Amino acid sequence: MNRDRSAFSRRGVLLASLAAPFIAPRGALARERINFVLNWTPTADHAPFFLAKAQGWYEAAGLDVTIETGRGSGASSQRVAAGTAQLGISEIPTALLARSRGGKLAAVMAVYANTPQTFYWLRSNGISGPKDFPGRSIGNPPGDAARVMWPAFAKRVGIDPASVRFVNITPAAKVPSLKSKVIDITTDFYNSHDVKIRELGDDLGFLRWNDIGLNSYGNSIIANADVLARQPDLVRNFIKVSQRAFAACVTDARPGLEALMAAASGLEERAQRDQWERVKEMMRDPTTTTVALGAFNAERMKADYDLIQGHFEGAQPFDIEKAYTNAFLDTSIKMAAA
Repeated sequence: MNRDRSAFSRRGVLLASLAAPFIAPRGALARERINFVLNWTPTADHAPFFLAKAQGWYEAAGLDVTIETGRGSGASSQRVAAGTAQLGISEIPTALLARSRGGKLAAVMAVYANTPQTFYWLRSNGISGPKDFPGRSIGNPPGDAARVMWPAFAKRVGIDPASVRFVNITPAAKVPSLKSKVIDITTDFYNSHDVKIRELGDDLGFLRWNDIGLNSYGNSIIANADVLARQPDLVRNFIKVSQRAFAACVTDARPGLEALMAAASGLEERAQRDQWERVKEMMRDPTTTTVALGAFNAERMKADYDLIQGHFEGAQPFDIEKAYTNAFLDTSIKMAAA
């Protein structure tokens, strides 16, 4: 009991120290409203946002943040580009594809420095890898980033993009549909890998996209271009708080996961703890550990731009350097090296 109280006290001291830079002076101006749309339903990778909201860090920075559930990176990119959400989360290739088609958005902080995209199947279905995908069904939601990026994956592994049949299912139905063999293959983020191991055991087959050299940036915070131009302080304050909230969760995940589970129902604590450990792996690369947590690397962003331009019809050229920025990041905050 005393040990638990001591640990709780230490977490309280940590959170108080991290919150200190956000404390606004008495008589501060009215808070600015932000609609922040997630890529999907809340899970461990969103815990820092819920921590910052629960601790009042956004409020202390002059922000009134509403966190909205998303319907995929494609949908969140559309929301942000249209201005119905000032900020959101999207995988970078999906956001760049939206930008290439006239979408008014830019990336302002990387969450996943490594792609989380993974294909999953059952070995008992006779699938050993992508060469066995043609003629099979792939189940995922219509707005899923993996479906948007499927043509790039198919061309990389040398199969016809039209050789598979996509089936619309909800995120929660992915594992049950695979287990019951309603679908042959599904896509998911690697951060939920441990759940699939427990559910499917030795019958689980999988392929991470970075294993075939498709390691594009994953989830990132994107901003509406007009908001970025007209209200840079709003974006700066949101990123400043969010970056520090991610750093806090890297140091101690428990308060963030508690805030997440208090705000979102139906989450299992063990699964979220496992997910967060995978999330930390995907946050870490040479740029985030040496430049700043959340920083983009120019060469990698150019590679993601080339991926879009080379694999998607109707993708129009644009200046990639205007499609992202590290300007709002605090360079004193870096991702832990291990």
